[in-house]
Amino acid sequence: MPEDRHNAQDSLHQPDKTDSTSRDNMRSGNSHEHGMRGVGGPGMRGFGRRGPHGRFMWPGERPKNLGNTLIRLSRYLKEDTVALILVILSILLNTACTLIGPLLIGQAIDQYIIPGDFQGLVRISFLLLGVYTLNSLAAFLQGFFMASISEKTVARMRRDLFSKYQVLPLKFFDSHTHGELMSRITNDIDTVSITLHASLTQFISGVITITGTIILMLSKSIILTLITLSVIPLMVLLTRLITNHTGRLFIEQQKTLGELNGKIEETISGQRVVKLFCREQRVIAEFEESNQRLKKTALKAQVLSRIMGPTMNMLNNLGFALIAGIGGLLAVRNVGGTITVGTISIFLNYSRQFTRPINELANQYNMVLSAAAGAERVFQVLDQEPEPADAPDAVDLREIGVKGHVEFENVSFAYDDEHLVLKNFSLEVKPGQTVALVGETGAGKTTIINLLMRFYDVKEGSIRIDGIDIRKIKRESLRSSLGIVLQDTYLFNASVRENIRYGRLDATDEEVEQAAKIAHAHDFIMRLPQGYDTILTDDGGNLSHGQRQLLAIARAVLADPAILILDEATSSVDTRTEIYIQKAMLNLMKGRTSFVIAHRLSTIKDADLIVVIDKGRLVEKGTHQELLERKGVYYNLYRSQFVRTPQAEDKNIEAALLN
Repeated sequence: MPEDRHNAQDSLHQPDKTDSTSRDNMRSGNSHEHGMRGVGGPGMRGFGRRGPHGRFMWPGERPKNLGNTLIRLSRYLKEDTVALILVILSILLNTACTLIGPLLIGQAIDQYIIPGDFQGLVRISFLLLGVYTLNSLAAFLQGFFMASISEKTVARMRRDLFSKYQVLPLKFFDSHTHGELMSRITNDIDTVSITLHASLTQFISGVITITGTIILMLSKSIILTLITLSVIPLMVLLTRLITNHTGRLFIEQQKTLGELNGKIEETISGQRVVKLFCREQRVIAEFEESNQRLKKTALKAQVLSRIMGPTMNMLNNLGFALIAGIGGLLAVRNVGGTITVGTISIFLNYSRQFTRPINELANQYNMVLSAAAGAERVFQVLDQEPEPADAPDAVDLREIGVKGHVEFENVSFAYDDEHLVLKNFSLEVKPGQTVALVGETGAGKTTIINLLMRFYDVKEGSIRIDGIDIRKIKRESLRSSLGIVLQDTYLFNASVRENIRYGRLDATDEEVEQAAKIAHAHDFIMRLPQGYDTILTDDGGNLSHGQRQLLAIARAVLADPAILILDEATSSVDTRTEIYIQKAMLNLMKGRTSFVIAHRLSTIKDADLIVVIDKGRLVEKGTHQELLERKGVYYNLYRSQFVRTPQAEDKNIEAALLN
């Protein structure tokens, strides 16, 4: 939430990035979200705005522990053992057919074509047809089974990772960006999928093909084998020289592309601001600068990478020429008596089969390393400690009912185990009371909510609901008993009806509409094109801020929580909408224990208890009038909000005391 969202006239405290970001990032996990994104500690970035691009993974990126990663990955593959065996058999059959083909062609030349044995040529031609048909079938089965293994494996990994996200503590999300976590479940797992599907089998097949080709060539002619291998060092040298340059250029290209994408997203998202300040020409100029930089980098990368193909073709043709020339000379002079026209044909075919896997092997190996690196990052998340399990004797609040008696007793807490955010905080809230939490930025108001929701556990002291320590309450039942309405309401890309029903999934259409009426949202919903069936855009972008807040309140009404937490939800709306929201909030708060994180005095002056927090300590508590009479911290906050002149101060204070 930007710092300028509230001004001095309508705020008891100026929100800073720490306090507001914490509230903006409320996790939707197992609790009634009601527009909630997650309450986080200082510096929380977990579910903030999504960045313009995720983390790029460059070819050849190496895992820190390749052996351990491959062992863990093999455990996922082990569930498809039969399919893996079939893949290996298909690879062996495919490679065998690939190697047998040139031998049969050489045999056909020497034994049937040169002697003119037509019948023998027909027989071996049918045999060749059978070999190559079997080769194609093996290649198809290899791809089919590996695609099945790949998709099943990554589906299991994706399921495990997503499930892990749901049980990780909030402090994990404090230290990882949204884009980084999204990259794990998309980029990293996609890389594993692509590698399993294609690169891994090609890598294994290439190794077997190269090994088998060398063995068969040596069995036919050592001289021609050495000639065939003579171009390999030059091929490897040129390949490495080119890829070293293109690798750096492609990394720079992707980096520049990411910056350009970020600039585009930022500009499109901020079109109102761009037009408001007439900055169209400036953003066009900035875009063009990035666009030209990308063009130059991409052009260099693409041109240099295009050299690879012609270079490899030239070296392949050089090898062909050497084999044909020297082999032909040796055959004519009958050197050793073993080199024939058929032998030369075999080596020409093997030369092509030999150089192709070598060209691809380095790239496939890099892709395997990239996949292992991606899998390793997934496993790093899977290895994170989840939220502590519920105690064996933990109670379920839904079974015993909640009265709403909340007690904080000598609670101290620090997000980083060093700097205390709450210090010896004690507070008793009776059932049905409305408590307003007031204080400067970073005072610890949001932390109180974090602890009450058990997103974090207290370091010292205890929090009790109806006399039961919340650490002895089942976490799911605790959070389902708490309802939260925040300023920044998160709405899904679904109908209005389904967004409200998120508060209680088994609610009927009539219950959904009744909740909307109590929240004063029914009238504006009926004015939408399809009423309750209107599909909302991502995050409710086709609704006003106030309308989104009313839907969040309707969610909370439908959920019917025993204890309510309200982040003051009227700070960015017009007066009329504010009145509707306040009425809806009053309806929601009736008969419930309610905590209100307040920015506007009008929201809290009628609270049963106002708690003033300063630097993690409870410094004042009482009613609005009582706190004004004390002329303490609350009095100064009130005066900084409403007072402009000494005369106005006297009149405002006097009016407040009389109300």
